[in-house]
Amino acid sequence: MAKDFGAEADGGRAARRRQFAEAAREEKPDLALLCLLIGAEADPELDEKGMDEAQIELDRLAGLLPYAPTGGPGAWARNLAELLGTRCGFGGSPADYRRLESSLLHQVLRRRRGLPILLSVVWLEVARRAGAPVYGVALPGHFVVGLGDPAGAHVLVDPFAGGRLLGETDAALLVRGTTGGELTAPMLTPADPREIVLRILNNIRAWAQARPEHSAVQLWALDLSLLLPSHPARLRHERAQLLVRRGEFLDGAEELEEYARVLDAVDPTTATALRREAAAARAMLN
Repeated sequence: MAKDFGAEADGGRAARRRQFAEAAREEKPDLALLCLLIGAEADPELDEKGMDEAQIELDRLAGLLPYAPTGGPGAWARNLAELLGTRCGFGGSPADYRRLESSLLHQVLRRRRGLPILLSVVWLEVARRAGAPVYGVALPGHFVVGLGDPAGAHVLVDPFAGGRLLGETDAALLVRGTTGGELTAPMLTPADPREIVLRILNNIRAWAQARPEHSAVQLWALDLSLLLPSHPARLRHERAQLLVRRGEFLDGAEELEEYARVLDAVDPTTATALRREAAAARAMLN
């Protein structure tokens, strides 16, 4: 009997998505694993062996860092910048924003290039494995890394710039340059791993949305986002609209109607508008 490779691939994807959903619900989510499962959606060649190799590479890099250096957070920051930024060449440039690979951890480990948030994931995972007090900082438009005590002595570094130390003025300039707004204290709050993963998926969705020929990428990024324990409700509407744009009119109409039922009690006006959208989608079949 001929082997059904399509069914096998679908089964593998379903299993990975179950693993992603379970990992996202752990009390302490494995950030690297979640990022690698995102990579497996984009790259069918990334199998369990490939994901293990990426984790081993993070372990190897962590083993190259001096343990508990004297000098506190600043010493950790300098050692990380010297290892990852200088010796290994991790960093980014404007061109990296145009590549999907820049949002995939296994590719960032291979290419040493990526978006600020993926390079920050490398810094976070290497530093954590080495025993550093490290956390992510989700500045608007530009993710960075903190070392030390967020409420006490700490430093900020920019992995996109090879691990450059950031003073408060530097951080404020980053925020102003990307959003036009001002740096506020809540922006410096440590980011939860699930928040980091959702932001990575948002970047992938935005990349694909600007390239209609990659609507399949936008769809799987939405699917993974919806598997996270907490996500914006509007993503369900975006997914339904995307299905309609892809010509999957019935599936899109059904999702619009399902979302309308959810909103009936809290926002009947929007629910009615969603049902009109669903009717219009069904009419496209005629």
